[in-house]
Amino acid sequence: MSEKECASKSTCTRESCEGCPSKNNPQSLLVEQNIYSNVKHVIGVVSGKGGVGKSLVTASLANLLAKEGYTVGILDADITGPSIPKMYGVHGPAMASDDGIEPLLTANGIRLMSINLLLPDEESPVVWRGPVLANMVKQFWSEVMWGEVDYLLVDMPPGTGDVPLTVFQSLPLDGVVLVTSPQRLVSMIVEKAVNMARKMDVPVLGMVENYSYMECPDCGKQLSVFGKSNIDELAKQWDVKNIVKLPIEPEFANAFDAGQIEDGRYKNLDRISECFVDELIKSLQ
Repeated sequence: MSEKECASKSTCTRESCEGCPSKNNPQSLLVEQNIYSNVKHVIGVVSGKGGVGKSLVTASLANLLAKEGYTVGILDADITGPSIPKMYGVHGPAMASDDGIEPLLTANGIRLMSINLLLPDEESPVVWRGPVLANMVKQFWSEVMWGEVDYLLVDMPPGTGDVPLTVFQSLPLDGVVLVTSPQRLVSMIVEKAVNMARKMDVPVLGMVENYSYMECPDCGKQLSVFGKSNIDELAKQWDVKNIVKLPIEPEFANAFDAGQIEDGRYKNLDRISECFVDELIKSLQ
């Protein structure tokens, strides 16, 4: 067998592939960003399971980064379940030219791109197969003119399927933030996301336990509505240093529905999250 040929799957062995050029010069799967983009850091926000508030955490992190004076963008990679534009009260259509697609801006200057900003009807379902979804995410990186961006947050769909794999392989991720909740079932599934990140050689920058507790409005006691917090033992198990526990805030959920998530009235969440964001920034410097 010549060095330029590779055996079929049925006959390929470790010995037969030793001289294969692709072994010594693996081809990068990274997609080039748009020529009008200069994104300095890319952070994925992931979870193993839906319903843990991943998009809410993405928006919260983006708001705090913007508050500290950074230029921030959000790439909504949850193509079949996009919620980021709704949180900010931003509606399409996004405008495009021969140079690329213009992201839309939130009231606090965060740049957004989501499938819902391209659809003629925001409530139209996206009934696409995995490869088409994955290509759409690549286009959000290569065809959107992000401009000068300090931090681009990628709101991923839950799980470890085609789209998360595409993000891990095609975008230059600096690391990921894992979102979980106190339930043991969720923690078990999130472990799959941890293992995926490590297999892809992408560092875990921090963990967020959402819905960790609710503060009684009368006595101030912390109530564990969804069970006892277990983020400390999980962080120790996975060797993750930067963690934060976010409470249930009914007003924050209402702002989410009203498209006013950026208005800055939620001092409690900001106070809790600021240290987490500061550590996140330090880890990327």
